[in-house]
This record gives sequence, structure tokens and C-alpha cells, in this order.
Amino acid sequence: MQADLLTTIILPVSLFIIMFGMGLSLRTIDFTGVLKQPKAAVIGIFAQIILLPIIAFLIAIAFKLPPELAVGLMIISFAPSGATSNMFTNLAKGDVALSISLTAIVSLITPFTLPLLTLLAMNYFIGSAEAFELPLLKTIFQLLIITLIPVLIGMFMLFKWQKAANKTEPVIRIFSVIFLLLIILAIIFKNKAQMLDFFIQTGAATLTLNILVLGLGYLLANFFKLSQPQSVSIAYEVGIQNGTLALMVAGTLIGNNTMMIPAVTYSILMFITGFAFGFLLKKQRDSLSIMEE
Repeated sequence: MQADLLTTIILPVSLFIIMFGMGLSLRTIDFTGVLKQPKAAVIGIFAQIILLPIIAFLIAIAFKLPPELAVGLMIISFAPSGATSNMFTNLAKGDVALSISLTAIVSLITPFTLPLLTLLAMNYFIGSAEAFELPLLKTIFQLLIITLIPVLIGMFMLFKWQKAANKTEPVIRIFSVIFLLLIILAIIFKNKAQMLDFFIQTGAATLTLNILVLGLGYLLANFFKLSQPQSVSIAYEVGIQNGTLALMVAGTLIGNNTMMIPAVTYSILMFITGFAFGFLLKKQRDSLSIMEE
């Protein structure tokens, strides 16, 4: 993987725009709304902040990933969900309000948790975080500028200029999904000779992680007797990660292009599994409808 204009400028700028777009869709009610369904919110946050990294850690060990690739897998598990998870939730008839609330809350937590957990992952898998530059306070500050600040700007714009915000937000929401795909395509094109090797190295691990967390998120929500729409939302919130952020942390903040590989393969595969999971949910709904007739 090569460090270039993509990792130094395009990724940070695009992430800023994506997070600004998220802010354009957020009202204070999206944060206080979780108080109305605290059980679903607690389960969703637990699954994403704690369960997902634990599963990623076990998979990295089980697949015996090389140290830098193992750290890359952990970074994607530390990232929050994003607009893509909200899109899949909407398509699969999940609880979109819950999805947006969880995305917002976890996105505000991760600027603090992601650098710390990444340092711990580097210490465990590599033996020392000193081999790569990731100063904790500086990284937290950088992530706050790129993630929290644009969200607050977007929320302020929605508060002051609602009509303009409502017109802009759908455009940026579509942009965020398309731009992630374009970034992935750009990386694939620049590294086309190595892509097969990338998938050989991490494809099985990232696919296993993605399928497991999608399924476990759904089953966990069902186990605690959440509604079907809530279960769908939590599954996608845990399984569909902010690949743009993971790529930026690995490629821009750490400056290690090998660590970007799991984020690339995960981001490609999550679109496939996301649609497949939605298809299975639709078949389940159709079967239940036939049985009720």
C-alpha cells in the first residue's frame, strides 16, 4: 500500500465532509431519544464498543495474522458505524431512529477510545507502539477536529438554517457511501497487482469478523427480547463500520499502509454481507407473512 495524496489529504477531507453530513441530520432529540429506549441503546453500545473488539481480537489470534495486519483488523473494530449502517437499516426496515442515535453516540465516543485501544493493540501484537507514531493526546485532538467538530458544525447549521441543512444532508449522505466506494476503488486500482495477496492475507479474517458480528448483534438483540426493527438496527450498527475513518487512522494518523489492508477488505465485503443479510431478513419476513395468512 502506498502513502500518497489519498491518505494525506483526500481521506481526512472526505471524513470531515461525511461527519459534517451526519451533523446535518442530528438533533438533540437523537441523543435524548435513547433515554426512551435505554435497553436497546445499552445493548447496541455494548455490542459495538466491547463485543466487536473482543471478537476481532479472537479472530486475529485464531487466523494468526501478522502483527501489523492484526492491528489493522483491530482498528476497523474500534471504528464507529456510519451513514452506510443507517442506509442498510433503512433498506432492511430496521429502527432508523435507533440506528442514527447509536451512530451519533458511538461516533462521539470513539475519538477518545480509538487511539487508546489502538495503542494497546500495537503494544500487544507488535510489542511496542513506539515503532509507529501515534501520540495519544495529539491523535485524540486530530480525531476530534475531523469527527466531532464537523458534527457540531452540521448540528448548528441544522438549528440555524434548517431548510438549507435539509437540502444538503441527503446529498452528503449519498456522497459518504459513494465516496467510500470510490476510495476503495482508488486503493484497488493503485494496488491492483497486490489485491489478490491482500485478500489472501486478510479476506477470510475480515469476512469471518463481519459475518459473526452481524449475526451476533442480531441474536444478542433477540436474546434480550428487543423488537425486530431494533434487532436489525443493532446488527447493522455492529457489522457495518466506518471504513473511511479506519483507513484514515491506519494510513494517515499512523502512516502504516499495511494496517490499511484489513479496512480495505472489510469495507468491500461489508457491502456484500450487508445486502445478503438484508435479503435473508426479507425472506424471513415473507415467510412469516405467509404463515400468518
